[in-house]
Amino acid sequence: MSRLVEILYFDDCPNWPPVATAVDRLARELGAEVDVRLVRVASEEEAARLRFLGSPTVRVDGCDVEPGAEERRDFALACRVYRTEEGFAGIPPDGWLRAALTQ
Repeated sequence: MSRLVEILYFDDCPNWPPVATAVDRLARELGAEVDVRLVRVASEEEAARLRFLGSPTVRVDGCDVEPGAEERRDFALACRVYRTEEGFAGIPPDGWLRAALTQ
């Protein structure tokens, strides 16, 4: 069964291409079938409607890969910063992506 992976981003975001590469790499490593869809967010209104927490946002089957993200309401057309065990990062860590792809 194929998993839907949505990568939400805005133009000029430097972090969505590396996260797309990471998703592809991890899916191959895990033997997971994925349908990757890029979703361009172009306005604050779209950001609110799509519950966009910043670029890039990664969702697997509709669920954000960041633990606890469903509680957040800071939707904006902005860069997203992930708080990881290693510090702040512009993309989610492989562990979060791997967990989301295998759930």
